Amino acid sequence: MSESKSDPGEKPNPRPNSRPQRQSGNDRRGAIAGLIIAIVILGVGWWLARDLTAASKMQDCLMSGRTNCNVIEPAR
Repeated sequence: MSESKSDPGEKPNPRPNSRPQRQSGNDRRGAIAGLIIAIVILGVGWWLARDLTAASKMQDCLMSGRTNCNVIEPAR
């Protein structure tokens, strides 16, 4: 049997086995979710670093034998 011919008004499909194009919305959602997760991790890391630095300074002060180690903020 010969190949089936298309109707005269139809254009032949140049790539009959090609996949349909994916929507870019799903790709963006994944990228945005990854960006949000990265920002949260960086924020937690920054907060943890500041907290550990403050605790280290307090321990250094206490280990040196001082009794007045609390930070006093100046009046504004």
